[in-house]
Amino acid sequence: MEEASLSFMRERFREYYSREQIELPYRFGKREFAFMPFGAKLMKRHLSFRKKEEFLEYIKKMVPAHVYYSSAFYQNPGAPTMDEKGWMGAELIFDLDLDHLEKRKIRSYEDGLRVVKEEFIRLINEFLIEDFGFDEKYIKLYFSGGRGYHCHVMDPRVFSLDSSERREIVDYIIGNEIEEDSIFRKVTIRSPEGSRSITRLEIPRSDEPGWRGRVGRGIIELIRNIDREDFLEGMGIKKKDIERLRKELTDDRIKRIERGLIDQSKFIRRFFLRTSIKKLSISSVAGETDEPVTCDIKRLIRLPTSLHGKTGFRVCEIDLDKIEDFDPLHDAVVFGDDLIRVELRERFRIRMKGEDFDLDRGVNKVPEYLAIFLVGRGIAKVIN
Repeated sequence: MEEASLSFMRERFREYYSREQIELPYRFGKREFAFMPFGAKLMKRHLSFRKKEEFLEYIKKMVPAHVYYSSAFYQNPGAPTMDEKGWMGAELIFDLDLDHLEKRKIRSYEDGLRVVKEEFIRLINEFLIEDFGFDEKYIKLYFSGGRGYHCHVMDPRVFSLDSSERREIVDYIIGNEIEEDSIFRKVTIRSPEGSRSITRLEIPRSDEPGWRGRVGRGIIELIRNIDREDFLEGMGIKKKDIERLRKELTDDRIKRIERGLIDQSKFIRRFFLRTSIKKLSISSVAGETDEPVTCDIKRLIRLPTSLHGKTGFRVCEIDLDKIEDFDPLHDAVVFGDDLIRVELRERFRIRMKGEDFDLDRGVNKVPEYLAIFLVGRGIAKVIN
């Protein structure tokens, strides 16, 4: 970032931190804080604050591009090494990010944020509240200020969970290692001619709790769309598997599935189970790496009410009953409408604060909030 652009960003962030009331997390004196200065490559971390005034004075003087705090509580949060800090427990964190979406065709930044929010809402309602039974009062939701959403579970029962226990939660949410015998149950029915008993595998009812109900609903949807190749390909199913499915899934087998039975070929059983799990799991919870955010008991997470240095958006807390209507490109925008001259490196389109922008490469005059977004993302530079 050129000096003029850096100065522009620092000054606007300085104004924000001088006028806004920055919130501090629960038990902030037991947290590690970290800051990324503008133009720096290394984070300043292993910092702690005993008083809110001390923190506010620091942030106003430093004017960071990014502010983080630990999901963990420590005896000595300002200690220079993790071993010296003295881990006491940690919130349970879920980080759903646009970059974590698996095999999705995302057309734009706005479209990506919409898809992430859809998965985030399912994570909260279907898994954390319905399946795990967390009380809503312990669930805190945030827009990250950038490309996704964070959920903090503040139930004291989760604070002491270690990494392996948190990984079990992730495995459940992404449907890892769910086997046929836990989903399809054996039932005894009479043969068509009524002369003998036959053992069959029963598809779960769609209204059953947990993964059984999800798989039941998934199979119903798959059967309804089984002739639509675009639907199956959109699920990421390979063409060779679609061809095999068409050969093995006879009319009689479809009728039995519609009656709630799935004692078909092994391929058919696995297909319906795995495809349903893939469709209804929250795969983005697993993140991009082998160590999802949720499993990390010493994670740094963005501070609510701070600014995201690559967008200028506020890290916003969102009420659970208002998340459907939350629009990050309106509700997280904090800067004004004064026109700023910027030079774009490429053509760019976005809808922000209810206005559509279609900007050509080169010099443009845009509102301050959009200028900060463009400069922060490296799409434009400020010109005098």
